[in-house]
Amino acid sequence: MKGYNQFCPVAKGAEIFNERWTPMIIREMMCGSRRFNDLRRGNPMMSPSLLSQRLKFLEEAGVVEKITREGESAEYALTESGRDLGEVVTRLGLWGLKWARSRLTPDDYDPNLLMWDIRRRIDTSAFPAQRLVIHFMFRDMPSSRRAYWLVVDDGDVDLCMKFPGFDVDLTFITTSKVMADIWMGYTSIRNAIKNGTLTLEGERALKKDIDDWFGYSVFHDPEALQASLS
Repeated sequence: MKGYNQFCPVAKGAEIFNERWTPMIIREMMCGSRRFNDLRRGNPMMSPSLLSQRLKFLEEAGVVEKITREGESAEYALTESGRDLGEVVTRLGLWGLKWARSRLTPDDYDPNLLMWDIRRRIDTSAFPAQRLVIHFMFRDMPSSRRAYWLVVDDGDVDLCMKFPGFDVDLTFITTSKVMADIWMGYTSIRNAIKNGTLTLEGERALKKDIDDWFGYSVFHDPEALQASLS
């Protein structure tokens, strides 16, 4: 991106932060993504070549460091500079929650990103010590993006886009918009069930204890998030 040719620190900061996809990459790293493929899954509309370019740019800017170990895939981590930008990303999210929500369109409800986000917020400590499979069916999506499975096993949660071959313990039947609204806190699971926009099928105990294990977005409680930044 061409610079602003201004000495103002806002301009110099924007030359780094305002580069397309930069806030999304930092967001993913704040949420724990460290490997290239994980960063891609958190930004499914971003091509591998563009992600490589952006990571290289952020390395050169001192925001990200690349960590290589012999025999292992490279990992990426935020530097002190990058962690400082993390607060900017959080405040941008709070601003967007308050002032930009009306700009959401049907194309913004990407189930791939939604399920990737839900996967990493599941609280596995609330589950018994056995494998569990949670199935999500999005009625509004084409067949290629309609079904997802979360396989919880020994504290790990894997996201599958093809049937994993195990018995399903709980199924969510809804639309991508309703599930995203639940995730973000715009509505609740109970309300969605009550008004018929969400159906839960499966183990009674999992349905009963859903608030204990279903992890919501960090923006689900904006007042608490805002207080944490003060």
